[in-house]
Amino acid sequence: MSPYEHGEVFVTDDGAETDLDLGHYERFINENLTKDSSVSMGQIYNSVIEKERRGDYLGKTVQVIPHITNEIKEKIYSFDCSDVDVVITEVGGTVGDIEGLSILEAIRQIGLEKAAEDVMYIHVTLLPYIYGSNEIKTKPTQHSVKELQSLGIKPDIIVCRTENEIPESMKEKLALFCNVRKTSVIENLTVENLYEIPLMLEKQGLAREVCSHLHLKNDESKNEKWQSMIDDIKSKKEHEVTVAIVGKYVKLEDSYISVIESVKHAGYKNNAEIKIKLIDSETITKENVHEKLEGINGVIIPGGFGNRGVEGKIETIKYVRENKIPFLGICLGMQVAVIEFARNVLGITDANSVEFDEKTANPVIHIMESQKQIYKKGGTMRLGAYECKLKSETLAREIYNQENISERHRHRYEYNNEYRERLENAGLVCSGLSPDGELVEIVELKDHPYFIASQFHPEFKSRPNVPAPLFVKFIEAMI
Repeated sequence: MSPYEHGEVFVTDDGAETDLDLGHYERFINENLTKDSSVSMGQIYNSVIEKERRGDYLGKTVQVIPHITNEIKEKIYSFDCSDVDVVITEVGGTVGDIEGLSILEAIRQIGLEKAAEDVMYIHVTLLPYIYGSNEIKTKPTQHSVKELQSLGIKPDIIVCRTENEIPESMKEKLALFCNVRKTSVIENLTVENLYEIPLMLEKQGLAREVCSHLHLKNDESKNEKWQSMIDDIKSKKEHEVTVAIVGKYVKLEDSYISVIESVKHAGYKNNAEIKIKLIDSETITKENVHEKLEGINGVIIPGGFGNRGVEGKIETIKYVRENKIPFLGICLGMQVAVIEFARNVLGITDANSVEFDEKTANPVIHIMESQKQIYKKGGTMRLGAYECKLKSETLAREIYNQENISERHRHRYEYNNEYRERLENAGLVCSGLSPDGELVEIVELKDHPYFIASQFHPEFKSRPNVPAPLFVKFIEAMI
């Protein structure tokens, strides 16, 4: 998935590379999801082709219906024999998209195969506001419902995404024209903070409608802790800090959405108002780095791939290291921090990563041994949660306050141990290692307010009410 088109690729504990939406789900429900929670059409087609090659279909003609739709249903039904009570199946895209037609057909069939009270269709639509005439238009919603009904699916609830409150008369009109009860027309207003959405939908009666249809016991919701968190978020802050995220995918903010959300979570914890500035690393040079980082209280170098913009990241790290500005490096950010230190402190001026220069004479970052014989590049990186052992009397140990941690990874290149002794003797401490001591997971500097970088992605496990430790201490250091 291209970061410019889809935003970041989110990674689960069990190593699934998924759409960023799964990250939002984890942040809202505080549960670690798995590869079973993400299904792409590529996976569906691949599975059907493999079954056909094995002869599973006994020579029958393979068609979209029933073979593709059956495969989709199998994925949804796979939760049947588990301890799951409710399966929420999100169908992405827009009604009528060619890519989604087979999925819509599959969920239509589920509606026939299961009891009526066991299946519910929720249709999310946009109610555009026309500023010229000062009115909300319902025609797009009416049309999309008609399209959905033409495919055999009757929505039970319509969630209306809107910038303005929907008048009662308009809810009545939507209910009449879209063939739902008025109480099933749910207003989805823009809120000040993303995490207010569950409370807003609760007030609109979404849970009431869902529980009623699915015959679920609807006890009074217990949202006091979440409401308290929202109150804290919206309260006046004691501090204000500005964080720069220096990367190369800055044209689309969603490319770094988990990093951005993690910074905000850490801000909530530290009672701080956070301002975030996205800076294109390609625009940073030795001559202008001080101008680019003017007014910045802390810098994050996030993950990424390829050599475009790397020299700008190296100049950024040199500047924050020398000027004692709090710094957090993530994945590629750690690798670039090692390169910068090797070049400018050890004096290995041609130090590099083999990802950027395969023939470099000093590969302080090299390809992992387990990756050398892998030629298929899709889904073959070191993915998912791995344990890390933290050295005592280090910043990392102080931050996590425990010896062993588990964090999520997504990388193919790694710190080269041949340079470890020289780099550590010069002051770049390897404070976190894999349990066998072979892989360097965290590096840090001692004589610095906050200079730490991890090979893993701490942002993937951060929650608004359980923020990632590396981000919490990062904001604390800036304050």
